[in-house]
Amino acid sequence: MSENLFAIFRGRFPADLSKVFLERPNGSVVTYADLTALSGQLANALKRLGVKPGDRVAAQVEKSAEALLVYLAALRAGAVYLPLNSAYTAGEIRYFLGDAEPTVFVCRPEVEAEMKALATEVGVPRVETLGSNGDGSLMEAARAEAPEFEDVVRTGDDLAAILYTSGTTGRSKGAMLSHGNLASNAEVLRDTWRFTPEDRLLHALPIFHTHGLFVATNITLMTGSTLIFLPGFNANEIIRLLPQATVMMGVPTFYTRLLAREDFTRDLAARMRLFVSGSAPLSAETHKEFQERTGHAILERYGMTETNMNTSNPYGGERIPGSVGLPLPGVEIRIADLQTGRALPQGEVGVIEIRGPNVFKGYWQMPEKTKEEFREDGFFISGDLGRVDERGYIYIVGRAKDLIISGGFNVYPAEVEAVIEAIPGVAECAVVGAPHPDFGEGVVAVIAPKPGAHLDEKGVQTTLANELAKYKQPKRVFITNDLPRNAMGKVQKKDLRDQYAGVFTAGGAS
Repeated sequence: MSENLFAIFRGRFPADLSKVFLERPNGSVVTYADLTALSGQLANALKRLGVKPGDRVAAQVEKSAEALLVYLAALRAGAVYLPLNSAYTAGEIRYFLGDAEPTVFVCRPEVEAEMKALATEVGVPRVETLGSNGDGSLMEAARAEAPEFEDVVRTGDDLAAILYTSGTTGRSKGAMLSHGNLASNAEVLRDTWRFTPEDRLLHALPIFHTHGLFVATNITLMTGSTLIFLPGFNANEIIRLLPQATVMMGVPTFYTRLLAREDFTRDLAARMRLFVSGSAPLSAETHKEFQERTGHAILERYGMTETNMNTSNPYGGERIPGSVGLPLPGVEIRIADLQTGRALPQGEVGVIEIRGPNVFKGYWQMPEKTKEEFREDGFFISGDLGRVDERGYIYIVGRAKDLIISGGFNVYPAEVEAVIEAIPGVAECAVVGAPHPDFGEGVVAVIAPKPGAHLDEKGVQTTLANELAKYKQPKRVFITNDLPRNAMGKVQKKDLRDQYAGVFTAGGAS
């Protein structure tokens, strides 16, 4: 029996294939019958373009139903799908294409000439185009093909996708995800979050990332339910479409932007059964405000490019603000000493390590790096610092690289951020370390205020004086309306560390 992820999806499709799989904002739809036929045509087109099982198919395109079908076609053809952030520059694309060596690269029609020249330079055989409205050479080629396609047999260990990490600490790494990795995670999440064929998932996430592609889309296909498919986050569209949905998946900025609107009301969310947040930390204050406004407790979970989803707050139990919940069924989590790998007692902070069927196969063409990131007993070293409470709930206190050591004391940014975000008028904050002549590093807080709020450095520092030990207190506080973010809404702390690197050395110690 084939373990091709698409074959597994097909076994969960509704008996009536006229059911809607994807609904666009303008009301046009893609049924499960359309999905099967169009992905078959695209798979035939990829095969005609020279794609063989195990070959890579790279795509840097705008979000569209057709782009999602290219992913499914690659699965059917036994290829390895490589989605690339639509914001990547030509220089970044050059690296990814040179590293992954795809057989076909799909790009936007408007950059075809530039990308063909780049592809020739790095040795990519074929470049095709796909526009946001389903135009472009790839869809033209697909329309000439038959819809019938015999899905390539795959095992659970065969690669289904490569997702590149953000590369904020050096060369970007390609995480190799197998058909088994993706299938196991989708099945567990479907059951954990109690998805049914009647669900309608409001989808405003990118589809070059784990959250939007593998979590939202794969669960929908694994359940035979429906996507309401937006090109991106638009608060007006979310509010218009929310009464038609039952589930929404988002990043914290989606929820803070909705809360800033007076027309986001309890009645609007009355039909919803679940709001999920991930890809960046959700503040306890946002969690509390959202529940007060709508009656819904946002369900926060924890995942990574390399592992898909690892933990989740319970669907039926208590969803604790500030916690990412409990390990998913089949996933093992331990808190360990970063250097030795020794398991730490409950309550102590250490590196989060993960083992389970969701964990990736390693980094593409980086065997030494892969070896470094795994313990001998198979646990993957996440690089995230966390702790476990007496009930087994997991709390993330930051990335290991974000740890601040001030005067010899460890400062965990998430702890300081939680206290600052409880201050009235604070919408969001990020805490980083900056070089300090006396303490090694000094704590720096960068705060985004709520609309109309008036915050200043001295006022924030005075408020914190009785809330945090002195070594944890920010020695500098900056107020801004523009925290740097990536495409998933995650604050880029590396950018903040670079921006504020000289605040103590250039301006004098504080």
